[in-house]
Amino acid sequence: MNFQQLRIIRETLRRNFNLTEVANALYTSQSGVSKHIKDLEDELGVELFIRRGKRLLGLTEPGKELAQIVERILLDTANIKRLADQFAKSDRGEITIATTHTQARYALPGPIAAFRKEFPNVHLVLQQGSPKEIASMLNDGLADIGIATEALENSPEVVSFPYYSWHHGIIVPKGHALESVKPLTIEKIAEWPIITYHEGFTGRPGVDATFAKAGLTPDIVMVALDADVIKTYVEVGLGIGIVASMAYDKDRDTGLRLLDNSHLFPKTTTRIALRRGRFLRRFAYRFIELCAPDLTEKVVKAGTEATAEA
Repeated sequence: MNFQQLRIIRETLRRNFNLTEVANALYTSQSGVSKHIKDLEDELGVELFIRRGKRLLGLTEPGKELAQIVERILLDTANIKRLADQFAKSDRGEITIATTHTQARYALPGPIAAFRKEFPNVHLVLQQGSPKEIASMLNDGLADIGIATEALENSPEVVSFPYYSWHHGIIVPKGHALESVKPLTIEKIAEWPIITYHEGFTGRPGVDATFAKAGLTPDIVMVALDADVIKTYVEVGLGIGIVASMAYDKDRDTGLRLLDNSHLFPKTTTRIALRRGRFLRRFAYRFIELCAPDLTEKVVKAGTEATAEA
C-alpha cells in the first residue's frame, strides 16, 4: 500500500469514477490508475469498486469504509506538513479564502487589508464561487476558510461559525414611486418588476419565502450573481432591486435609493466555515479573528472540537 494508491482512491470519488479525469488530475496514465487500484484490491483481498466491464460505477461496502479512512490519512498527512511550516516558517506561507462575490466585495476588504499589513509575507488567495462550490473547496482541501451565507451548514465535514447578520434591502431609481410609500409592504413591492440574486445566492431563499408566506408571486424579470449587476439594471429602469443592504453605498450609488424595509425580510447570517480535522496555521486563525473579533483561535478550536464530539 502506498500514498499514490490512496490518492487515486480519493480522486476517483472526486471525479465521479471517471478514470481518465483521475489520471489527468494526478498526472499519470489511465492504465497506471487501473493498475494501482487492482494492486490495492489484490493486497487487501477485497473489491473496492462496483464494476461493469472496465467501468467503475460505485463503491462496494468495503470500499465505502476504506474511503473514509483514506480521507483521514491524506488529511493528516497534509496536516503534518502544515504543522512543520507552523514552526519552521511561522510568518510565511499561503492562505486560501473561498467566498462569494458579495462577501469579497463588501465584507472582506477591511479584514484582508488588516491581514496583509500584519502578515506581509503570507500569500493570500481569494477564490470566488457559489456557496456549493465553496463547500466543495473546503471538503476537497482546496481552501482553508470558507465564507458564505448558504450551504456551509449542510456538509458533515464542515463546521461553521456566525460571522455577521444582515437584511435584504430594496433599491429603486431616485424619484421612484415607492420612495413615498410608508410603511413599505411586501404587497407594494410585488407590484413592481424585480431584479435580485440568482437562486441559492446571498439569502435568496429567505426572499422567496417572504413572498410565498404572503401568498404572492413576484415578477422577477432578471437574476444575477452579484449586487453590482443588480444595481446597474435597476439604475437603467429595468425594475426594482432586492440586494444585501450593505451593497448600497449612498456616496457611490447616487442614482439609487435604499428603502427602509428591514421589517419585511428575515435576518440573514453569513458564516465562516472550516474543514473539520484540517490543521490551520496561526495566521489563518488570525484572519478569522480580524473578520469577527469574538472568534479567537481558542473559541474556534473549542467550537470545532465540540462539533466533532457531538
